[in-house]
Amino acid sequence: MNFDLDTAVIGIYFLFLIAIGWLFRTFTSTTSDYFRGGGNMLWWMVGATSFMTQFSAWTFTGAAGKAYNDGFAVAIIFMANAFGYLMNYLYFAPRFRQLRVITVIQAIRQRFGSVNEQVFTWSSMPTSIINAGIWLNGLAIVTSGLFGYDMETTIIVTGLVVLFMSVTGGSWAVIASDYMQMVIIMAVTITCAVVAIIKSGGPAHIVQDFPVDFLIGGDMNYLSLFALWGFFIFVKQFSITNNMLNSYRYLAAKDSKNARKAGLLACVLMTMGPFIWFMPSWFMASEGIDLFAMYPEAGAKAADFAYMSFVSLYMPAGMLGLLVAAMFAATMSSMDSGLNRNAGIFVKNFYEVILRPKASEKELLLMSRLSSTVFGLVIIGFALFINSLKGLSLFDAMMYVGALIGLPMTIPGLLGFFIRKTPDWAAWATLVVGGLVSYLVGFVMTPDFVVSTFGLDSDLTSREWSDTKVAVGIMAHTVITAGFFALTTLFYRGLSEEREAEVDTFFTNRDTPVISDDDEHRSVDNRQRNILGYLILVAGLGVMLMFLVPNPFWGRMVFVLCGGIVVAIGLLLITSIDKTLSDKASIRKKTLVSES
Repeated sequence: MNFDLDTAVIGIYFLFLIAIGWLFRTFTSTTSDYFRGGGNMLWWMVGATSFMTQFSAWTFTGAAGKAYNDGFAVAIIFMANAFGYLMNYLYFAPRFRQLRVITVIQAIRQRFGSVNEQVFTWSSMPTSIINAGIWLNGLAIVTSGLFGYDMETTIIVTGLVVLFMSVTGGSWAVIASDYMQMVIIMAVTITCAVVAIIKSGGPAHIVQDFPVDFLIGGDMNYLSLFALWGFFIFVKQFSITNNMLNSYRYLAAKDSKNARKAGLLACVLMTMGPFIWFMPSWFMASEGIDLFAMYPEAGAKAADFAYMSFVSLYMPAGMLGLLVAAMFAATMSSMDSGLNRNAGIFVKNFYEVILRPKASEKELLLMSRLSSTVFGLVIIGFALFINSLKGLSLFDAMMYVGALIGLPMTIPGLLGFFIRKTPDWAAWATLVVGGLVSYLVGFVMTPDFVVSTFGLDSDLTSREWSDTKVAVGIMAHTVITAGFFALTTLFYRGLSEEREAEVDTFFTNRDTPVISDDDEHRSVDNRQRNILGYLILVAGLGVMLMFLVPNPFWGRMVFVLCGGIVVAIGLLLITSIDKTLSDKASIRKKTLVSES
C-alpha cells in the first residue's frame, strides 16, 4: 500500500476543506449566521447536513464491524433513521423551521420557560460531547490502524484539525462542507460497493457465503429478542430525529418548503446508504477474511477495520487516502453537533441571557468562537477516555449512549411539540425520571433478571445481552418516561399570563409557514450554488486526475467513475445558476418590452 500517496491525498483534501471555510467566511457576520446560516440555506444543503448528522467515521468502523460480524442486522439502524427522516418530510421539518429561533434551546424556552432553558442548556451538552468523542475515537482507530500512528497522538492531532476547521467557518462553512462530504463519500462508497459486488460474483453469493445467518447474524438464540431490538430501534430513531433538541439543522433552511424537501433528501440518501456502505464489509465476511488475525492488537475492536481492510486489499492505490480524507471531513460535520451547536446554546441561552444581556453582536460572535474551542478540547479529552476502554466496542458504546442517555432528553422535545397543557416543571421532571430509568437499566438490571422476566430457557449470549439492554432501555423510556410526561397534564392548572403568551407564540409559529421572497434571496441562493458548484467540480476533476496513478486499467477507471459522479453533481449546481440568471434576464426583458 502506497502510504505516501494516501497521506498526500489526505493533505490535499484538508487544504480543500480549509478553502471552504475561507470562501464562506464572508457569509458570517452575526450569531444567526454563525449558528444557523442566517436561515438562508437551500434544501440540498440542509438535507445533506441533516443526513451527515447521522453519518460519521463510526459508520465505517463500529457499524462496519457490526456488518462484518452480523450481516444485515446493522442496516436496521439506518433504515430506522430513514423512517425518522420520512417523518421529517411528512410533518416535522417545516414546523421545526417555523419555530423561528436561532438555537433549539430558545424553542425550549418558549415552550417550557426560563428554568428549563437553563436545565436543557446544561443537560443537552454532555450527550453531544459523548457522541462526538465516540466519532473521533472511531476515526482515530482507522487512521492509527492503517498508518501505524499512535492512537492518543492521532486523537489529539485529528481533533485539533477538526476543531480548527469547525471554529473558523461557522455553520455556513460546516454545512457547505457537509454537502461536499456527502457528494464525495457517496461517490467513493458507490464505487467500492460496485467493486465488492463484481468481485463476489453478485449479492446472492455474498448472502450464501456469509458465515452466519445473513439477516439475523450470529450469537443469537432468540429471534424474539432480535425482533424486540429492531422494533425499539425504530422507536428510538424516530424520537431522536423528530424532536426539538435535534431540529437545529432545519433551522438553517430558507423557508418551510426548503425544510420539507431537505427532509426528503435525507430520507432518500439514508434509505439507499446501508446497501452501499456495508457491501464491502459483507463481502469481507463472505470471503472468510479473518480480521481478528490481521489486527490482533485491536482485540474486540478488530472487526471495526472491515471497511478499511477492503479498500486496502481490493481497491486501487490512492483510494484508501481518498476514503480516509472523506471520513475526516464526515467526522468534522458530525462533531459540529458537539461544537457549533453547543457553542450556540451556551452563547445564546446562557451567556447572553444570564451573563451579558446587553452584549453586542461582535462580542457574541467572539464568544461563539471561544466557546467552540473549549467544547472541542473537551471532546478530544473524552475521545481519549473512550480509547482507554479497550473492551467496549464502538457499536455497543453508540447504542448505550443513544438508548440510556440520548433518548430521555428527546422525550419532552417530542411530546411537548404536541401536548400543550403541561406545567412547566414537566420538562425537567421528565429528565429526572428518565435519569432514574437509565440508571436502573444500565446498572441494576442483570441478565438473570431478563431471563426470568421473559421466561427464557437459557442464559443470554453476549450479543443478546447487549441488544436486550438497549431494547429494554428504550422500552422503559417509552412506557415510563414518556408516560410520566403525559401524566403531568393531570397537574396542569394554567400558566402565568406572560408564560401563556410565550406558549401561544410557540404553537402559532409552529403552524405558520415561513415563505421566503425568492427575488430577495436570489443573490444568496446563487452564491451558494456558485461557490459549491465550482468547488465540487474542481474536487471531481482532482479525483479523475488520479487516473494517472500507476494502477491496473480497471483501477484507473475506478477513479474515472468516482470523479465523474462528483463532476456531474458540480455541473448540475452550476447549470442551475445559469438557468436562474437567464430566467431573471428574461423577466427583465419582457418588462422593458411591455413598458415601451
